[in-house]
Amino acid sequence: MSNTQVAALATLGLAYSPVSVLEQLAIPVVRMWMRDTWAVWCASRRTVILASGLSATQERCILAHEVEHVLIGDDGCAPGPAAVRQERYADREAARKLIAISDLAPVAQWAPDIRAAAAELNVTERMLRIRLHDLDGEGWPWPTRATSRTAG
Repeated sequence: MSNTQVAALATLGLAYSPVSVLEQLAIPVVRMWMRDTWAVWCASRRTVILASGLSATQERCILAHEVEHVLIGDDGCAPGPAAVRQERYADREAARKLIAISDLAPVAQWAPDIRAAAAELNVTERMLRIRLHDLDGEGWPWPTRATSRTAG
């Protein structure tokens, strides 16, 4: 692991700033209107392209995901199952950096639902679900899978 990667890992949880990590890596973020995705890591141009119009929380989570593509050295979308593995890896590692257990545990004591917990942790509900799934079996108070109202 390079010194830059070690520095990127130094601050986790609520204090984690993917924008700062991208700045340390000299990776610019370009905002533009995008139709089908929220962000893209363009390895050939060493640039992250981010959809315009996102909330600050959405940007933080999406950029954390793109940082993982940068750190692992992804050079584009792999075909088939490899693409799924790349995306799951980036999601899981981003969730681990965005949501430290030391931040999550106190919130789990009072937050009535996953929406309130995500808002307190400054992450999207999706990113919190990914982190909770990563910690599956640890006894968190909110279900990690959406359930049907008719199925229970």
